[in-house]
Parts: sequence; C-alpha cells; structure tokens
Amino acid sequence: MAGRVSIGLLNSLARGNVIFRNKKCLRKSKSVVLISRCHARCLSSSSSISAAQPDLSSHLAGKTYSDLYELSVKDPETFWGSIAKERLAWTKPFDQVTDCDLSSGKINWFLGGQLNVSVNCLDVHVAKDPDRVALIWEKDEPGTEERITYRELLEMTCRLANTLKSYGVQRGERVAIYMPVSPMAVAAMMACARIGAVHTVVFAGFSSEALAGRIQDAQCKFVITCNQGVRGGRIFDLKSTVDKAVKSCPSIRHVFVAKRINNSVPMGKLDISLDEVMAGQSSVCAPEPMDSEEMLFMLYTSGSTGKPKGIVHTQAGYLLYASLTHQYVFDYTPGDVFGCVADIGWITGHSYVVYGPLCNGATSVLFESTPVYPNPGRYWETVQRLRINQFYGAPTAIRLLLKYEENWVKKYDRSSLKTLASVGEPINHEAWEWFHNVVGDGRCPLVDTWWQTETGGVCIAPLPAEPGAEIRPAMAMRPFFGIQPALLGEKGQIITGNDVSGALCISQPWPGMARTIFGNHQRFMDAYFKPYQGQYFTGDGAYRTEDGYYQITGRMDDVINISGHRLGTAEIEDALDEHPDVPETAVIGIPHEIKGEVPFAFVVLKESASENQQAVVEELRHLVATRIAKYAVPDHFLVVKRLPKTRSGKIMRRILRKVAMQDTSNLGDVSTLDDPSVVSEIIEAHKHYRSHAAKK
Repeated sequence: MAGRVSIGLLNSLARGNVIFRNKKCLRKSKSVVLISRCHARCLSSSSSISAAQPDLSSHLAGKTYSDLYELSVKDPETFWGSIAKERLAWTKPFDQVTDCDLSSGKINWFLGGQLNVSVNCLDVHVAKDPDRVALIWEKDEPGTEERITYRELLEMTCRLANTLKSYGVQRGERVAIYMPVSPMAVAAMMACARIGAVHTVVFAGFSSEALAGRIQDAQCKFVITCNQGVRGGRIFDLKSTVDKAVKSCPSIRHVFVAKRINNSVPMGKLDISLDEVMAGQSSVCAPEPMDSEEMLFMLYTSGSTGKPKGIVHTQAGYLLYASLTHQYVFDYTPGDVFGCVADIGWITGHSYVVYGPLCNGATSVLFESTPVYPNPGRYWETVQRLRINQFYGAPTAIRLLLKYEENWVKKYDRSSLKTLASVGEPINHEAWEWFHNVVGDGRCPLVDTWWQTETGGVCIAPLPAEPGAEIRPAMAMRPFFGIQPALLGEKGQIITGNDVSGALCISQPWPGMARTIFGNHQRFMDAYFKPYQGQYFTGDGAYRTEDGYYQITGRMDDVINISGHRLGTAEIEDALDEHPDVPETAVIGIPHEIKGEVPFAFVVLKESASENQQAVVEELRHLVATRIAKYAVPDHFLVVKRLPKTRSGKIMRRILRKVAMQDTSNLGDVSTLDDPSVVSEIIEAHKHYRSHAAKK
C-alpha cells in the first residue's frame, strides 16, 4: 500500500504557515487581512495540532507556494504524479500521469492505475486508528448528535454494499440516492464506490418529477431512500415522492428504504427494508479494484438549456483533487473537526462533507437542520458544542443571519474556529465583514471559494498562499495548484495584463475536472470547450485586479444562482410553458438581499385567461414547485401582452432585466427589436405591478 501524505502546508511552504490562528499573530484592516508568518511559531502551544505537517510529497519537499504553483502549471506530470503516488492507496500503480486534450474534450489522469475510493476513505484509516470519529451527525434537534467512528462507518458501508450486491447491483450500474444528510447516506455513497456502482445523489428537496427525470436520464436500476426526513422541526415524506417518481421509471428494479424516524410507510413490491436486510449481511465486503478513469458518480446540474446535465466524475483524479483542496484551502490539520453545512445532494457535500474529509481521515460534520432552527444561533451553538475548527457555509445563510442581533453569535464560544469559508456564490462585502468580524472575531482567515460541480473542487480561493500574503474581502483571489485561469474577450482573444475583465476560462486540465455529460459528450463539448477553443469555459465572468487577483463577477449565460444553487432559467421556463393558458414566458434573475438571486417571470397569457390572471399565477407557482422544487418558484410574476423580441425571434432579456431592476433610464439599443413599442408596454405593466404590490 502506498504511503499517505497527511494534512497542511507548514513544512512544504518552508518555515512559515499561511494561516494565523492567534490574535497576537493578526495584522488586519477593514479591507485587507494579512496572513501572518507567526502561526508557525504558535504551533507548539496549539492543542489542536497533533503532529507536524509533512510535505505535499517527498519530491516536492521544501518548496515555497510560488514554486509549487509554478511547477503545477508548467510540469503537471511531475507535480500531480508525485502527489498521487504517495497520497493515494493503489491496487495497481498508474503508468501514465495524464493524457488530455481540451480542444477535443479528452481528459484522462493516472492511466493504468487501479484503486478503490472507499478503501482510501475508510480502510486506510481503520488500519491505523479504527476508533477515530469519522462523522458527527448533527441531527435536527440540538444536542442529539451521534458520532460514527471509521470502524463503524466501514462496517455500515460493507453491510450496505453486500445488500446491494445480493439484490443484483452490478459494477457500472447507476444507483439513485434520494436521502437527507445522514450517516446512512454517506454509507450509501461509499457502498456504491466499494462495489463499483455509480451513484447519482438527488437533493431530497427535489420533486418527484425532477427525481424521475434524473433516474430516467441516468438509466438507474436502483434507488436508495428513507421513509421520511426531518428538517427545521418538520417531518417531510421521501418514500411517497420516490413512489410517484418510479411509476414513470420502468428501469427501476428495487427501492431500498432506510428508516430515519420510526414511522411506517406503505411498502410495495419493489421496496426493500434496508435496515432489516443490512442487519443480516456480513460486515466485510471485498473492494472492487477500479480503473482510474471509471465512473465514480454522476451529479445533475442546471445549464442554459432546459434539461439538467448529468456531470460525470471519475475515480482517482476526483478523489485526489477533493482531498488536496480540502487540506490546503481550509488549512485542515489532523484532529480538526471539519464543519461543512452543505447538503450531500450538491457537489459541495460530495467533495467537502464526504470524499475530501474522509480521504484525509478527518472528522466531518453532517448538518441535518437549518441555520435558524430552533433559533438564529443554531450554527454557533453547534460550533461551541462540537468544537468545530473549520466552518464552511453559503453567503445566503450568512446574509440571513446578519439580520439578527449579534448576541445570537456572541453568546456562544467560537474559540475553536480556525478557518471560515464561503461557497456557492460570490459573497458580498457586508456579509464578508460580518462573517469575519462577528463570527470569527477578526482572527480567522475567511476564504471565499470559487468552483463548480464541473470542476470537482475549489479552483480559486485566497488559500493556500505565501506567508504574509493578504486576503481581500469578498474576493476568490488565487488559483489553486494546477489551475491556470485565463480571461477571454468576445472575439475569443486572450486578454493579457491586469485591471481587465473577460470570460473566465481555465487553460489546462486538472485531475478533478468532469469528464463528460452522461450520454451526451457533444453537449459537454458544446457547453465547455467550443465557446473558446482549447479552453475550459466556466460560464462566469471575472475581473483580474491590478495585483493579478481574480474577482468573480457572475454568470454570463442564462443561469441564475438561488441560495447558492445554480438553476437554468430555461428549466423554469419549460415548466411554466406547460400551462395550457401560457403560450410564452421569459425568466431572468434579479438580485435578492438574502438569496443572492431570485427568478422573475414575465408571462404571456392567452386572451381567454386574461380575466383570471391570479388563479393562473397560483397554478404556475404550483407547476414549478412540482416540476422542479419549491426553491425554484419565481418570486415575481409579471403578466405582459408580449415579450421584446428581435426580428429573428430572440427574446431580448437584457431589457427585461432592466425593467425588473427598475433601471429603465438607459435601455441601450432597441433598434433591433421587431416592435420597440413593446418596451413601454412592459414598463407600464411593471409600474402597475409594483403599485399593486405596495398596497398589499
């Protein structure tokens, strides 16, 4: 078994670390935080550090951050090859580090190698320290947490894996997981990895139709779910949602039903009581050796077209990248309690609740509840009780919580916190300052992380960095090892220099990136590699500062970010257009002080429905909630006679966005519209809508 490199950047970045953890080590101003060298001198008295930090790999020992980053982009074979050999446990060593060509969408890493992801996440730690806590399940009710050791999680995984095998789950077959955040959900992911099945986790808030669509696209044969879920003091049904979904999914052979709470639910001929069957299974299951480039999981994400994309991640490259970014972006060190409060139904939960932390032997928190249950102090009470060291959350939640009195934060002991981090969308300055100064007492580095489902892990973040480097508020700043950002102009030219803006691309492949869209590689090419030849196009715009740092400026396509979750406007439009009285709609995103963005729907009704507008709007709300999820329902519905279109029939969304934002003083060029008078119609309709809303 290959040796494993553990956690941190202390020795590998010479004599200083990039993180301060002590108020005496802090130099900060309102707008800039400096990362101090003195943390290295504080280590000997820090009780949370259990051991000195080794290097990235023996080959890279003693190099500075700048040296490491330069090597990672100029000689990726040496950089990634040396780390992969020592960091991962291989069944069969790889014989070629990389074979990639972005222009053709060919992405391969660690060819010839074989390993098992669950072995790297569980068995290697059980062999060394079986009673180390792997998961702390922070259940919905405060103070009822459960701790699961690596030994217990391995046994649970093996029993579940043997159950799946006994019911015919084969290597390479897709298994849908529709579960709340729980140890059983993590074990389900690990069990699939152990036997070579491919999991596709579907967020447990999605509707039955959204679940069915993902099952059908992935051609899943099996579903793992729970009878019910609990969140924010409320019980919600899961099994009944799955029952509705599988009625339109003839591929499903079995539905495995775990018990989250002690309520009985109707069981049909496809249904298997998971807990009962697992109890009779062996706690040992031989892991399946998997080729580096075999599928590990699929995860669906919204694009600019209506149909969600099944993003495919593979074995070794994804695991290595999730592990490395977890270690260095968040300054994880052995013995830390890592608190990422994301749901496992999103990529953040995959990479930084499950795979990254478990590969690094960390203790990972599974947060089942909400930020305000039973009160707005829930996060910080949890930090105090569990002694969380790294806290990773969404700007949406931070913006929600800063509306409450600071006492909801300050009444709890947060001295265990060493790093704060945000994910899902760019964090605004007000939220950054509150998170840093109120939650972190101005002593914890706050890292704004930029990445995507498609990238597998964090790509741009303030850390890692050189000792003494600054952290700027609300800015992602620095590319991670192996990430080479580029800004491109409208004509496809690379924009050089600093103090410039453009389309954010990444110029060379990295191990964690997605390999394809399931069943549609051409769509993968069209979405990510065709817009700018030879580049991975992120879909985001960015600004490169005078100092060369990166500031994400937002989406460039028709995708909006609701509470940190990407959702294509076309997906909402498709749902709205199903209504028989709605011939046409256009959805755009507008800013929201809590959620970041919310959908605003412009709706054209048939003449026969014009007298019954309010009833139709209510039906449209229900339609979106049913087809997608409740969070996708537009906050605003504006009924209009027609939409602004060019002569070629294209909807001019920038005009709709200006109207919705009440910024109609400069609408720009409207000469290409088929009938420019439509603009004044929509402006008048919006004024009427606002005045009516103000009276309520």
